[in-house]
Amino acid sequence: MTLLKSREAILVGAILLLLALVASRFPGFVTPSNLVAVFTDTAPLIILALGQMVVILTRSIDLSVAANLALTGMVCALINVAFPGVPVPVLVALALGLGALMGAINGFLVWKLTIPPIVVTLGTMTIFRGIIFLLTNGSWVNSHQMSSAFKAFPRENILGLPLLGWIAVIVTLILGLVMSRTTLGRAFFAVGGNPHAAVYTGINVGRTQFLAFVISGMLAGLTGYLWVARYAVAYVDIAGGFELDVVAACVIGGISIAGGVATVAGAVLGALFLGIIKNALPVIDVSPFWQLAISGAAIIIAVTFNSRAGRSKGRVILKSAEHAQ
Repeated sequence: MTLLKSREAILVGAILLLLALVASRFPGFVTPSNLVAVFTDTAPLIILALGQMVVILTRSIDLSVAANLALTGMVCALINVAFPGVPVPVLVALALGLGALMGAINGFLVWKLTIPPIVVTLGTMTIFRGIIFLLTNGSWVNSHQMSSAFKAFPRENILGLPLLGWIAVIVTLILGLVMSRTTLGRAFFAVGGNPHAAVYTGINVGRTQFLAFVISGMLAGLTGYLWVARYAVAYVDIAGGFELDVVAACVIGGISIAGGVATVAGAVLGALFLGIIKNALPVIDVSPFWQLAISGAAIIIAVTFNSRAGRSKGRVILKSAEHAQ
């Protein structure tokens, strides 16, 4: 537990240092209104990273989240164009359901056919993008085709924060409770930590991984509607490559790719770190090359730190076993 807390403390320190460095070049970046804008801009990444965290925790990975987002967002946009009177809550429920269905497809293939998660989700990523093309023949849905209510929902301001930001906060709190207070949350950790031992405690490993994919898919679907409504455009390649940012946010947040180690706070902080980099570096005239290089360096450092922490944890376990003998 101390190790997890120290990782998060280091990440908080890195975020504050980053903000201080940017503020020294551009003081306007750290004004409350701009920080709210940065948080809102990062909210989709936070939501997706939380879903990905659950999947990675169970020794899997979901590379189809951005394609899920794009397909769900496009379906919501097409329904809004065809039936402008459909209430927004119905569209949100549809987005959650459609996203969960795509997550369930991934989970079923991993669980029942025992196909490696990376292979399954690479395949479904391509299929979901292909379905968007079949639905639209490559055409866009633009702002003027969408209803005002459809576009206004994620931008609705409550206590100075757009609803998109509040949704990220609510998802964080809900997942925090699920991971720390429920049997399902404990099962995710058990499956990721030691799947063979989890079987002996009565946990169905495949079913637990399936539920992790459903949660990830559901959150990707929700983000799909919010993304399309906020930016008021839907097209085949929307959020192209965003799945890599999602995995990067998890890795930076101290979530072990090997499974078994994750915190909700870590996923959120990892997403915020990436979000601040992506918003801050263009403001202080850092070239796109260095933006990518800095993001990549952060990922490599995080992976190195995680692997070293894992090895030291292993040595502690071995020493404990020796003392016990």
